[in-house]
Amino acid sequence: MKADIATERDVLAVLRAYFAAITARDEPAVLALFADDADLVLFGSGADERRVGKTELLLQTRRDWSQSEAMSFAIDWSSVSSAGNVAWVATELTVSIAAPGQTLTLPARFSVVLEQRVGRWMIVQGHFSFPAGDQPEGASFPKA
Repeated sequence: MKADIATERDVLAVLRAYFAAITARDEPAVLALFADDADLVLFGSGADERRVGKTELLLQTRRDWSQSEAMSFAIDWSSVSSAGNVAWVATELTVSIAAPGQTLTLPARFSVVLEQRVGRWMIVQGHFSFPAGDQPEGASFPKA
């Protein structure tokens, strides 16, 4: 169900805070946005990027930072839904990455599930991806 205006505002504020913390390379701020659950799950765009729990989230975050000089995120589109104390968000982003020897600006997708705990929205699951570049528009699958 479509989230009410207050829930949408609060949930998108968590995503913006996450992107700001990643951009600022602020480890405590990143960790503060995620539930401290053993079954916290995050998928990234790399084949090996399945992270379970905050320790693995932190390892992935540090890896991303070690392989880049700067990152920024702009939300281009979002859809926020909720039921009770759970909300889910789908976003399309523009991600800018300065890495050694290159600067990339790429479309990306980020979907997140959040749970409201003690009056705060906490991320409990996430999936970040880049659309398949070798998949023609209108095709359901990438080219082999």
